[in-house]
Amino acid sequence: MAHNDSLSIPRRSFMQTIGLGTAGALWSGLRNSHAQERRAPNIILIMADDMGFSDIGCYGGEIDTPNLDGLAAEGLRFTQFYNTARCCPTRASLLTGLYQHQAGIGHMMGDRNLEGYRGDLNNRCRTIAEVLKTAGYGTYMAGKWHVTKHTKPDGPRDNWPCQRGFDRFYGTIHGAGSFYDPNSLMRDNTHISPHADPGYAPETFYYTDAISDNAATFIREHTGDSPFFVYVAYTAAHWPMHALAKDIAKYRGRYNAGYGPVRAARYEKARKLGLIKDQWELSVQAGDWDRVENKDWEARCMEVYAAMVDSMDRGIGRIVAELKRQGKLDNTLIFYLQDNGGCAEGLGRGARGKYRERPEKPPFEPLAAEYLQPDMIPKQTRDGYPVVQGPGIMPGPADTYIAYGRGWANASNTPFREYKHWVHEGGISTPLVVHWPTGVRRKNALVHDPAHLIDIMATCVDVSGAAYPVEHADNPIHPLEGRSLVPAFHGNVIQRDALFWEHEGNRAVRAGKWKLVAKGAHGKWELYDMDQDRTELHDLADEQPERVVDMAAKWNAWAERAHVLPWPWDKGKKKEDGNVGSNATQFVLKPDESLPREKCPKVTGRTVRIAATIEHKGGDGVIVAQGGSSLGYALYVKDGRLEVAMRHKGTLTTVADSAVLPPGRAEIAAVLAKRGAISLSVNGKEVATGDGPGALPSMPLDGLEVGRDEAGLVGRYETENSYAGLVNGVRIELAK
Repeated sequence: MAHNDSLSIPRRSFMQTIGLGTAGALWSGLRNSHAQERRAPNIILIMADDMGFSDIGCYGGEIDTPNLDGLAAEGLRFTQFYNTARCCPTRASLLTGLYQHQAGIGHMMGDRNLEGYRGDLNNRCRTIAEVLKTAGYGTYMAGKWHVTKHTKPDGPRDNWPCQRGFDRFYGTIHGAGSFYDPNSLMRDNTHISPHADPGYAPETFYYTDAISDNAATFIREHTGDSPFFVYVAYTAAHWPMHALAKDIAKYRGRYNAGYGPVRAARYEKARKLGLIKDQWELSVQAGDWDRVENKDWEARCMEVYAAMVDSMDRGIGRIVAELKRQGKLDNTLIFYLQDNGGCAEGLGRGARGKYRERPEKPPFEPLAAEYLQPDMIPKQTRDGYPVVQGPGIMPGPADTYIAYGRGWANASNTPFREYKHWVHEGGISTPLVVHWPTGVRRKNALVHDPAHLIDIMATCVDVSGAAYPVEHADNPIHPLEGRSLVPAFHGNVIQRDALFWEHEGNRAVRAGKWKLVAKGAHGKWELYDMDQDRTELHDLADEQPERVVDMAAKWNAWAERAHVLPWPWDKGKKKEDGNVGSNATQFVLKPDESLPREKCPKVTGRTVRIAATIEHKGGDGVIVAQGGSSLGYALYVKDGRLEVAMRHKGTLTTVADSAVLPPGRAEIAAVLAKRGAISLSVNGKEVATGDGPGALPSMPLDGLEVGRDEAGLVGRYETENSYAGLVNGVRIELAK
């Protein structure tokens, strides 16, 4: 792997030489024998959500982040630090020191009945908190958990933070939600309302502030001489674009010139900072500002995003201030990192629903202070206003729910290409700032060695004296995959053979200066020289076919070892696909019925007609779904409105009725035409039409379910989304 220009004699750390398990035990003994010479550091692990390589100031950005910049100036910045390209897989990998598939979360929270894709942390891994507790650490967490599918108040709780090693927890189990009224908010093991919480009652609740303040409280209330570990997992700057008005005002007008000037300025600043090389070309710009119709709205999206990052940085400042107040900053190892690159998802950027602007008066009754928000996208605000989406809806307040879009995500990822979901550099390369005055003597230094999330656990084991377990409760524990970063703290090389990635069929392997990467399960391998072309603009695969074959073999060997394979993506075997599924053309399904893949409608290349009889009771939920997040369809009620979704090679298309579905018995239908047209009907009347991707190209890997979607999660929901009413029956017809 690449190394720092200032290095002299490369060496392996003591921990790497003798093995982490043995080293942990020896170090623990040494620490106990020489307690006066060296105290195990406190450790604070801070992670932001959906932010790109260049967003914070010390990595090239224009957003004000003086606290992070200050930590970097007194510590290290890693220029080639990697994540897994998505939120929950990153959290699984970070917490366990394993590749995410080994921990059971190769994708999202759906259970694919494959060892690497269960959607829950498994019993063959341990979290950093569980391991550090064995070395006497107090363990605390504030923020987003997102490594279990069980988010409801009654659990199951076996994979909640307090059951996976944390002494105290304040945060959300779910992966996304309103910053003013987050769903699945908890204190320890109890769900709470942010507006009826005796333990934290600010004048205005804002989740980023709540995470910062509760993390600082955990540090303040930690007692005794034992060290502590605090995991601070922000949801900033994940959609929705929510920020307080005073913070947005600070950035008003800053982005009026559009995407191009921001990218150019960041590119130039990153070069001057030494983060990128002069020969690396800037990737192609996404979006043409001259063609943006609503420039005020588009600029406002980025203003709010910047305000979200700014607020997070100030919160980090409060955490650091508490460490200083206690005189503990010098011996506290602080990591700052991000879960994936900038997010190009377009959630909320299209007009949806009955309300296209904020009404003058609230049409809904206010919610009680004790009300527990159940929805990722709330139906209304606490004071009774509808949550609105679409162009022209200025983001920021609680009654909006909008993403900042592809153009700004491209700016966030400057200078790289692609985004969250993909394993090109824009999806997987983000900052790592390390600050530890007594353990990192170098100041304002850059580390150019590639490093990965899997290395954080190994580093924590190294510095803490904890012993990483071989087994737990009679279950064998996967050996650590990462390498301690301690050698890099002292200017030495991080020794490793290769790093690997897989997400949604997107694949990559990095060995030395070479990176092999592909889009999708059937995408062509691309080869890049990362020393000369880290922005991945000059594919060398055709020039070096032997290297491609060799690196692809490395990836396949890893994929088999790490439970990446078999994977739940389209395998592209037409012969096999043609033999999967029922040959019937009509299916009459009962309430709560579930069909395995081999008995499902064979939808490949066909028009699909869905009809259902329901007793609607005003709630939401899935009526019928076949498939998952790669391929499939679902008919469901969302925000009170009938909606149909299609997944075509991972791309989501939805068509929804603009009117709320009234309570009572209803005959509903959807047609997914082979040539692309989609229509919705209620009681024989067509209520919505749209353009779809056309017939599904192959059989979905997940089965079919009536009244819920526990496995594949086809539509715009992140849980099984059981229907609140009654499904009396479903009929599916396939064109011959």
